[in-house]
Amino acid sequence: MARIPEDEIERIKSEVSVQRLVEAAGIELKRVGRDLAARCPFHEEETASFKVTPAKNLWRCFGCNEGGGPIDWVMKARGVSFRHAVELLKADPALAAGAPRKATTVRALAAPVSFDANEQALLAQVVDYYHQQLKDNEAALAYLKVRGLVHPQLIETFKLGVGDRTLGLRLPLKNRAAGADIRGRLQRVGILRESGHEHFNGCLVVPVLDERGQVLDVYGRQLNDDKRREQARHLYLRQPEEGRRSRGVFNIAGIVEAGQRPQGQREVIQCEAILDALSFWSCGYTNVTASYGTSGFTADMLEALKANHIERVLIAYDRDEAGEAGARELAAHLIAEGFEVLRVQFPKGMDANEFACKMSPPEKALALVVRQAEWIGSGRPSVQPVELAPTAAPAAKTAAKEEGPEPATFLAAKTPGAPQHSTHEPAGALPDEVQLEAAACTWRIRGWKKNATPEAMRVNVQVRCDKSGGYFVDTLDVYAARARASFVKQASVELGVGEDAVKRELGAVLMKLEGLQDELMAQARKPQTPTAPILSAEEEAEAMQLLRSPDLMQRIVQDLHALGVVGEDMNLVAAYLAAVSRKLDAPLAVLIQSTSAAGKSALMDAVLNLVPPEERIRYSAMTGQSLYYLGETNLQHKILAIAEEEGVRQAAYALKLLQSDGELTIASTAKDEATGNLQTRQYTVKGPVMLMLTTTAIDVDEELLNRCLVLSVNESREQTAAIHARQRHKQTLEGLLQSAGRERVQALHHNAQRLLASVAVVNPYADQLTFLADKTRTRRDHMKYLTLIRAIALVHQHQREVKSVEHAGQQLHYIEVTKGDIALANRVAHEVLGRTLDEMPPQTRKLLRLIAAMVAQRASDARITPAQVRFTRRDVRGATGWSDNQLKVHCARLADMEYLLVHAGSRGHSFSYELLWDGGGEDDERRLCGLIETEALETGPSLRPTQVGVEGAQDGLKMASSGGHVGGKLEWLDGRASCAHARLAGDGALAAAAVAS
Repeated sequence: MARIPEDEIERIKSEVSVQRLVEAAGIELKRVGRDLAARCPFHEEETASFKVTPAKNLWRCFGCNEGGGPIDWVMKARGVSFRHAVELLKADPALAAGAPRKATTVRALAAPVSFDANEQALLAQVVDYYHQQLKDNEAALAYLKVRGLVHPQLIETFKLGVGDRTLGLRLPLKNRAAGADIRGRLQRVGILRESGHEHFNGCLVVPVLDERGQVLDVYGRQLNDDKRREQARHLYLRQPEEGRRSRGVFNIAGIVEAGQRPQGQREVIQCEAILDALSFWSCGYTNVTASYGTSGFTADMLEALKANHIERVLIAYDRDEAGEAGARELAAHLIAEGFEVLRVQFPKGMDANEFACKMSPPEKALALVVRQAEWIGSGRPSVQPVELAPTAAPAAKTAAKEEGPEPATFLAAKTPGAPQHSTHEPAGALPDEVQLEAAACTWRIRGWKKNATPEAMRVNVQVRCDKSGGYFVDTLDVYAARARASFVKQASVELGVGEDAVKRELGAVLMKLEGLQDELMAQARKPQTPTAPILSAEEEAEAMQLLRSPDLMQRIVQDLHALGVVGEDMNLVAAYLAAVSRKLDAPLAVLIQSTSAAGKSALMDAVLNLVPPEERIRYSAMTGQSLYYLGETNLQHKILAIAEEEGVRQAAYALKLLQSDGELTIASTAKDEATGNLQTRQYTVKGPVMLMLTTTAIDVDEELLNRCLVLSVNESREQTAAIHARQRHKQTLEGLLQSAGRERVQALHHNAQRLLASVAVVNPYADQLTFLADKTRTRRDHMKYLTLIRAIALVHQHQREVKSVEHAGQQLHYIEVTKGDIALANRVAHEVLGRTLDEMPPQTRKLLRLIAAMVAQRASDARITPAQVRFTRRDVRGATGWSDNQLKVHCARLADMEYLLVHAGSRGHSFSYELLWDGGGEDDERRLCGLIETEALETGPSLRPTQVGVEGAQDGLKMASSGGHVGGKLEWLDGRASCAHARLAGDGALAAAAVAS
């Protein structure tokens, strides 16, 4: 904890100019080439051997061999320690300037305490200083986040702070009179130890305040959980003159607030440690306090409970051996003092903080264990609710009734069958049952949540009068005046209470219900999107280990196979990279295409299962305008997965716009709630969003295909046999054990993806990359290729150096693409984009190759040419094993594209086919022409695509086809590049070429 974060040191080294520090010390620098020179201020010399290099922000003296960066200069020039130098530069670099000196005993940083303050004021000033230090201390704030203490008002309410070893740097040294005095007084109050070190160094600091805000004690929790320092994790102020380790009551304000509640509700949650109490408070339980350990319940705490008339104590000690023993001892003590006691039961071995961190959402989890607290015993009779109005002076009571209705108090519902004690729900949780207690009656209301519109309030009401013992129950619409009048009249007779009193209290009931209804409707309007859980230190370390694996992509593919996918390695890589691209400004889209039952849904599910639930949205189908009303930011940087492309055809136009423009906008008419008039409202949905769809259709909308990476599932016999083997393996004991570990694999990848940030990606090789340009659709495919490269770099961001550059007054951080990223992107592009840019779907291409093999075999057997072979669909079905439906579709496509010639049958009822394709281009089936290889990036010049004239194009096509060169302009087409040929566009020009820049 005492260590200064490395990023803070690097920031100072890069932002603070050594040249300015040296010049501010009165040293005149002269330009000598790229360096600045002067006589060394640290030793006598005749020639200038002191050099400053602004480009590297370094200084060095070649005479005394001293040197370094800005921190080293301040240490040498001012004679201070490393930490002191860092604090000087953080506070103000100008403080670090000054004439060089050998050493100093005068602090340049202002002291945070007054030298003439009394001990109470001194403690308050130190607590304030620690409080301010916490706000800029990343390590301490990260510790609070890991502990689940993220309530926005927690730090300010309890004045949390951090001891970061900087207090001593701001105090005069003890060799001066002022320093000796102030340090001695801080030792007496316990802030400094006898050695002069800070007592709370490396600790989260929590002051114990009284009702006036004065500091009674200070608790420190070590941020570094070192097992060797188990006993030093929890620190308190040392007060030997009192013979006690600590004093005061933590969160006395919460006990006072609990004591102001109506009788029957005055309860306090007693935790074992202050961090446990902070967890309860963060989840809405303000009536919480803490002991100082299992045996740390003090007389001050007991007095606070008695003084505030607390009736019930819920002991929330840890569920370990020491916590159970301490809870039993405390329960016996409290029962003897007259309190009702219950035991909050956490899982074995857990405390409140650990339980809140591991359960999601923590508010509901803590509410459950509080409601299910085990009743231990009571030292007094059960307290029954009584009238809130005073009874000693009847005249005063009558006067109060004449002024207006008695204020009603909101009570939480009591759990049937549980001990009769109130359990207050955490903030934000609305009870199903409402109880209101007023001067005359006690009211119970049920069914109020069913009134989802502000025009109705139909509820079931039970009203009781403890004095007369009467009660009345009815169901009525509280907004109906006639129903209210009838209810008041009948209730008055049954209860023996005046109609005016019942009417006033019913009005209070109505106002309370309206407030609850407004709150419920406000909650319903909020977007219901899951939030990412806070990772524990162990989970974060495990996920970071995965992200830093040198074989990361191989690990990902192996885990996808462990989730049940057989083969499909390159499809899995492409789909996973596309999923990660959701964090970019222009994500990829994926369309998985295959016949029914081929496994496209299994492939999509496997990839989606590695994405955190809060970052993916999945639908079976979508209506035409459903996308427009999903919420403005609910889709940003998320995956929108559709089970079947057919189910989203009505919303295809909106999907294409969202993918291309990154935003959807629609104008719609709606009724104004205030005037009832129709008005135009605008709804906006902002991206970027990553799309993932599956389809069994062969003919897919061309606009959708252009925007997607099309993945084709392997439908071969070998793949089917491998799937059958996996299915059989699942039935074995080994397969069962493997399936049991899936959740852990998924959780690991969820945490890993949560650690991926939307960092900018810079491609230093972008100017050298090439891409085929023979079709206009390659304009979009080129962007897919570039996005693939960026997605690969993004996945490996924790293996890359994060660089920064200042632009327009802002610091921009980025990572860079490597040659390995481009090599992997090329393999994916050859496999995926190479098939996508083909003139026919992959399954049709596969059938064509199978037919060619069958025809070649028949021609060889019959000793005829392939053109003389005739075959039917039945022949193809027997040779390939494909279904007749598949063959009908694909053979019709091959015939339309003139790869097959159809011959009529003898009686017109059957057809035979002739193969017109000679098998050309088969070797390049999975090659995407126009990609430069990474080897060429190392030595080759920077290449840029260009357009050339028709004359040069024709000559270039001839030369490229024969493997030659075109006057040095096509040197990169040497056979080692992605394709060793060029394509001729429709106008006869060479569509793409490359020239040295």
